Amino acid sequence: MSEFIEVEVVYALPHQQEVVTLSVPEGATVAEAVEASGLLLKYPGIDLGGANKLGIFSKPARADTVLRERDRVEIYRPLIADPKAVRKKRAEEGKLMKRGAGAVAGD
Repeated sequence: MSEFIEVEVVYALPHQQEVVTLSVPEGATVAEAVEASGLLLKYPGIDLGGANKLGIFSKPARADTVLRERDRVEIYRPLIADPKAVRKKRAEEGKLMKRGAGAVAGD
């Protein structure tokens, strides 16, 4: 008789988080847990083959990774903006503000 393990599958949206706790057979993979969670049916925009990445407890994981008891599988949404580009733009805007801080209208 096959043993079962309990895992969670999590998908976070901007204003809500879906957490599904389920039992899967020992040896189940990340992809199998995501499929069994029903989140792919509830959110058809999830694309495991492309835009959405997967992880276990904030660490990237492949779809064929074998799960362990109490693992939390996370489905990540694609980034809207590159964090490096945003920081660079913000830093450049800060430099412009500092340079213009001493200017007085009418000079």
